[in-house]
Order: sequence, then C-alpha cells, then structure tokens
Amino acid sequence: MNQIPNIIRIGHGVFYVTDLERSRHFYVDLLGLNVLHESPSALYLRGTEDREWTLKLELAPEAGIKHLGYRVAGELDLQLLVELAQALGLPYRWESEQDRPHMLRLQDPFGVPVAFYAESQKYPWLLQRYDLHKGPGIQRIDHINVMSPQVEAMTRWYMDKLAFRMSEYTEGDDGKIWAAWIHRKGNVHDLALTNGTGPRLHHFAYWMPDAMSIIRACDILAGAMQTEAIERGPGRHGISNAFFLYLRDPDGHRIELYTSDYSTVDPDFEPIRWSLNDPRRQTLWGAKTPKSWFLEGSLLEAFEGGWVQTQESELQGLPQHVI
Repeated sequence: MNQIPNIIRIGHGVFYVTDLERSRHFYVDLLGLNVLHESPSALYLRGTEDREWTLKLELAPEAGIKHLGYRVAGELDLQLLVELAQALGLPYRWESEQDRPHMLRLQDPFGVPVAFYAESQKYPWLLQRYDLHKGPGIQRIDHINVMSPQVEAMTRWYMDKLAFRMSEYTEGDDGKIWAAWIHRKGNVHDLALTNGTGPRLHHFAYWMPDAMSIIRACDILAGAMQTEAIERGPGRHGISNAFFLYLRDPDGHRIELYTSDYSTVDPDFEPIRWSLNDPRRQTLWGAKTPKSWFLEGSLLEAFEGGWVQTQESELQGLPQHVI
C-alpha cells in the first residue's frame, strides 16, 4: 500500500503587498499581530499562541499570494510528496525561508501554490504574556479558504492523496458539491474549498480567544476610522458554528477572525450536509452577505512567476441573502 504524507496542519501564508508600512499599520498596529522578524522588504508575523511565524508580508509590485504552507510530520513526508509530484507530473522545487531551511514548493493539480515543511525554528509563545498582548488578541493560525471552479474534484484529491478528512459540505439538489470543509488537525477545517472563479485565495483565518475579542477588533477599527476594512460580520456561520468577522487589508486580501467551532477527531465523524438553498448555512444570524464576499479573491502565483490563470465555474448563482 502506498504511503500517504502526514500533513499536520495549515502552517502559514505568504502575501505579496504593495506598501509594507501601510500593511504593518493594519496587521500590527490595529490587529495586534506580533512581529517575529522584519527587513526592509518583509514582515514575519504571528499570533500569541503561534510558536513560529504564520504570515509573511512580502513587498512586491503587485498584490497576490506567493504560496500557502502546510506543516508535515517529518522529512519522510517531504520525500513522499516529491514522489507524489513526480508520479502526477506536478512542478516542484526545493526552497528555503526564514526559520524554514528545507521547504518543498509545488503547484497542486488545480493551480494552487503550496509549500510543505517539517523543520521550523520555534520561539517562546506569548499566550500568557498578557502584558505584551495588543489589539483584539489574535491567537493562532486556523485555516485558509480557496475559491475553485473544481470544488468536488479538488476536495477528492486532497482527501485521497493527502488524507484530509471532511467535516461539512454544501450540496445542490442535483447532488453537485458547491463547497467543502476539510481538515487534518481535528477541528472543522484547515482548508475550505468554495465554488467560484479561481483558483484564488478567498481568505486566510486566525483563531480568536472568544467572541468579544472579535467585537473588540470592530471597536479598534472604528476608533481608527478604518470601518471600511470590515467587509462582513460580525455574525455566526451555520457551517462550522463559527463566530466570524471578515476584513479586507490595504491590498484587498481577505482576513477572517474566527472562533467557536468544534472537534472532529472521532474516526467515525460523519460529515454534515448543508443544502445549497438553506440560508442558515452561511449566516446562522447576522447581516446579509455583500456580493464582494462571493466574487472577489486574491490572485495566486504561478510556479514560474506571474499569476495562475483563473477560470469561471460551471456552477453559477448566488444565494438569495446577498446584498
């Protein structure tokens, strides 16, 4: 039986930004992420629980996503990923990053730039250094959401090849899958896949200590006259049960502040099905969703540079509760 690489969890994102000081003000001064490393062209950030950097902001002429990174259990898993890439003809190469000297970069079959690493420099966490906490108190990286015109095929690939497990999914009356939430770490998701023009990054999410910390983020943005950064929420999802807030950074990258989901560690956990026509799936309660949330996302870097060409989905339509 072929061995499957042991993916532990989502590990980081690398965002291209066009004005590093403007991005620093948003992520550090307002949202309170902690600077672990910095240079004239990059910031490496983390939440209070993260023992390593989880978001790199890299200065570039155009905004987009360089790659999305996953932690694996060990070097054997990196080799298994190389063998998988070779067997499927996927482009790959070895790269290095700050604190991560041995990182495998590849383009998945659906065009998403992903990186995998086992070795990472650890730093003392700040979880109980309450005297150093800033902003609303972002705690740790939680998940990413990728927009794709091939949700069902992409979901199946990550489950079959990388042993992701499904927690929830959205299905139309015709049996077609519009969205799926899949995980490795035993909560609702490390990776969500939602229908739309893509591939593009829909959002990058951080776990918050509680709902009041998300309310505090709104107050901080309001006090700084930055309420235009609030795209959607606060509210509660039916899917995942999460209390949420969606923000847009100065380059338009979407950030979710997220809390209150549930455990999925039982081996006989049965995925939860949501009907496409159920308005409670996206918003259990809260304001209607702006159309931008369904239509806009961040471009992804192609393996040889430039941007991955996007394609429209055959599945068309928006929920009725859109504004």
